[in-house]
Amino acid sequence: MTIDPNTEMPSPAGVALLAPVRSRIAIFSVVAMALLMSAIDSTIVATALHSIQHGLHSSINWTGWVITAYAVGLVLMLSLAGKLSDRFGRRRFFLVSVVVFAGSSLCCGLATSIYMLIALRVVQAAGGAGFTPSATAIVVEHFGSTRDKAVGLFGSVFSIGSMIGPIFGGLFVTYWSWRGIFFVNVPIGVLLIVLCLRYVPRDPERTAKHLAMDLSGMVLLGVGVLALMTGTSYLGETGARVWSPFFLAPAVIGLLSLVQFGRHVRRVADPFIAPLLISGRGFAAVNLINLLQGAVFGMMALLPLYAVDRYRISALGSGTLLTSEGVAVIASAIVAAMLLRRTGYRLPLYVGLACVVAGLVMLALRPPGISAYPWLAIGACVVGAGEGFASPAGRNAGLQLAPESSATLAALRSTGIEAGEIASVSITAAILAQAAAPGQLQARIYVVFALLLVLSAPVITRVPEHRGSW
Repeated sequence: MTIDPNTEMPSPAGVALLAPVRSRIAIFSVVAMALLMSAIDSTIVATALHSIQHGLHSSINWTGWVITAYAVGLVLMLSLAGKLSDRFGRRRFFLVSVVVFAGSSLCCGLATSIYMLIALRVVQAAGGAGFTPSATAIVVEHFGSTRDKAVGLFGSVFSIGSMIGPIFGGLFVTYWSWRGIFFVNVPIGVLLIVLCLRYVPRDPERTAKHLAMDLSGMVLLGVGVLALMTGTSYLGETGARVWSPFFLAPAVIGLLSLVQFGRHVRRVADPFIAPLLISGRGFAAVNLINLLQGAVFGMMALLPLYAVDRYRISALGSGTLLTSEGVAVIASAIVAAMLLRRTGYRLPLYVGLACVVAGLVMLALRPPGISAYPWLAIGACVVGAGEGFASPAGRNAGLQLAPESSATLAALRSTGIEAGEIASVSITAAILAQAAAPGQLQARIYVVFALLLVLSAPVITRVPEHRGSW
């Protein structure tokens, strides 16, 4: 560690100086705009699927892959993006990610077949995967002891993007074309490049050294993640069976690849991801919490389905329940980020866990003397408040242990959340597909999942604690 006389804290060797307050605001605005664009893109496409299907004369199955391909690309590229950001420089990799995302968005809008669009969505995901790792690393490098609040606010940015994405998608499809949902990223990308070049400081030269890459580790992790995603995604299909070779084959391949990856990173001198960041003291607990948070997101993504199946609430009304959740996430995440130095990491994680458990139980119970919609909306708000309270602590706890690996840690967090969400949605969908009364069964699933979260509470005691500034 080296002590920088211009900052309030010791900082890892090679980390950039603390930026002035006005510069920090500009830097945060730039990276937050990129995160917002990525979050909007993850939900805006859903509203245009029908228009894409007819515009490209495709089947509904292939059209659905427009969303799936982006999710697959994100999961596969996140860990690689974190490594590349650490290797080549945060600002440099952020700019490359913006160029890839905006350029592929333009090509998506010009696509003439569904197959071309699906392939381009994977490329677009490769660009989008670079935003979170590089943005987190930029904040860690230039915000010094104030990084906790900035990183903690990332959760609010993602929630805002997820909420307004469907609205923008509906407007583009109604008044323009489905191609507009991709074209809109181009001018935003150009603006981001200009603002980044103007306001984000250059990378230290040392970030371009040590260019050797662990290709074997990349392949093993990529095969493992892709195979497990394929298997769990199959479980969401109608009539899927756990004993089907379409699930068992990729599941076995995925598990064997990940086991081999775990052995590999312990043997090589310069692994793709350091074992310490995966299972080291403190890191293992943080990674498990990220996985559980992703599972909560997946459970809530199925809330509209639950509202329709059990209470016959309209599609529009059931969809607005997620807006209630999103507003609660934004509000509670801002409060938690501002109080993080006083509360430390464990208290907001406990509060968040308690709120999520209480909200899930509310959703499972029948409304006591009121109509179903306000009862579900309140339950969604309680779950959202829990998600928001836990988010800043979850984002900062790992960074506290290894700020010099901030990009890789941010990528691991995003990968864990994506994996947890995919697994919870796929497994729940597979169970509901066999049910005669899916609404009642989904209520029981919410209760079982709440109990699992209660049983996971001791993991929080393993999360590294810290109060005050760095």
